[in-house]
Amino acid sequence: MSETGEKNVSRILLIEDNETMREGMSLILKKMGHEVGEASNGLAGLERLEKQSFDLVITDYKMDGLDGLEVLKQVKQQNKNPNIEVILITAYGTIELAVEAIQQGAFDFITKPFSPQEFQVKVKKALDHLQEQAEIQRLSEENRYLRNELDVQFNFGEIVGNSAPMQTIYRMIEKVAPTDSSILIYGESGTGKELVARAIHKASQRNAKPFIRVNCGALAEGILESELFGHERGAFTGAMRRKKGRFELAHKGTIFLDEIGDISPAMQLKLLRVVQEKEFERVGSEETLSIDVRIIAATNKNLKEEVAKGKFREDLYYRLHILPIQMPPLRERKEDILLLANYFLQKIGQEIKKTNLKIDDNAKKVLLGYHWPGNVRELENVLERAAVLCEGNVINSTDLPILIEEKNQNNDIYLSDSVMDLNLALESVEKRLIENALEQAKGIKTEAARLLNVKTSALYYKMEKYGLI
Repeated sequence: MSETGEKNVSRILLIEDNETMREGMSLILKKMGHEVGEASNGLAGLERLEKQSFDLVITDYKMDGLDGLEVLKQVKQQNKNPNIEVILITAYGTIELAVEAIQQGAFDFITKPFSPQEFQVKVKKALDHLQEQAEIQRLSEENRYLRNELDVQFNFGEIVGNSAPMQTIYRMIEKVAPTDSSILIYGESGTGKELVARAIHKASQRNAKPFIRVNCGALAEGILESELFGHERGAFTGAMRRKKGRFELAHKGTIFLDEIGDISPAMQLKLLRVVQEKEFERVGSEETLSIDVRIIAATNKNLKEEVAKGKFREDLYYRLHILPIQMPPLRERKEDILLLANYFLQKIGQEIKKTNLKIDDNAKKVLLGYHWPGNVRELENVLERAAVLCEGNVINSTDLPILIEEKNQNNDIYLSDSVMDLNLALESVEKRLIENALEQAKGIKTEAARLLNVKTSALYYKMEKYGLI
């Protein structure tokens, strides 16, 4: 889309063989503030596209020569603008034709006769979609540029985000990576603490040596000691051979101690010695081993408060808290949600063999309005479930029932924290009323329609709309 001053002006190509119809639609589009190109048949329309760039094509279906479907196919296959969208207009509307048009890549489908208001709504929806896709692409390019610039020395792996909080994280990684100082990463579960630890290791001079991870919160004290420091054969029941510990394996590299706030006081004391002296003994051995390792720890707890409560050693805290990094929760960087969603869908699509996965507008509003207590990890899990269960390659709000149900507890309507969308709220209420009526009517449609005081045909339409059939 081009810009004139501060107003977005879209270029729209109108292909219609009925001159009166074409002039009427052209007048509506120009009153909306858009540039309009006109063609009286499909071939002339394709020729205009060869010479001039357009954002949106609106084409009639029934035309002499090339019909609208053939125009649609050629626009999608040959046009220089890969983001161009097509709306198909026809007086011969059938479900089969609509399905075929959408399968061929049409953005929308409108049946004659239609009102000027309906036409304007369809056009605005298509142009809003184009603008949103352009913004996502811009953010992706900016994020890629930022990462590429820093990847000269610092490769951030799978960290995705263009928000101000994430740019702060990138700069912090750049500063701390060349050092050998201990790092403590704070953040809620699922915020990407391990990804940051891996990025720091990869950007450090230790990157050719191992990165060893230990989940301290998932192991019992006796097992954790053996995992960290290793053991000798016969040190305890089941110790059939000597085993190297994680510190020994991480020699010259980096050890990542995840959920450090969950270890016992006894283990804190043993860990303090390793942090201070860089030496330890395997369980069941008197031989002291020296190691050269960089320690990165992470926790979802406030360790300063844990120290005040007497649950975490103050001396160990200050040994680890030399370079603290605070990971932002996803709800505090909502501008990254759609960027992350597109990144995850590309990855998920390859894994489940579904290409070109997309998210429709209502589903995007659900994603943006959700609180995300599980952060980025929860977003990835939700999208994987939706991608597997959705029909075709478009995820809509009905594919996100878990999120909607949590927002609708106690029959509260869905209202986004960031987008107060009246239409979405009303649709949520309408769907719930229909479900309640159907339940009360034991599935009998005519009785449910009577309870709702609507025609049975209207009920069927609504049920199809909300995926209740």
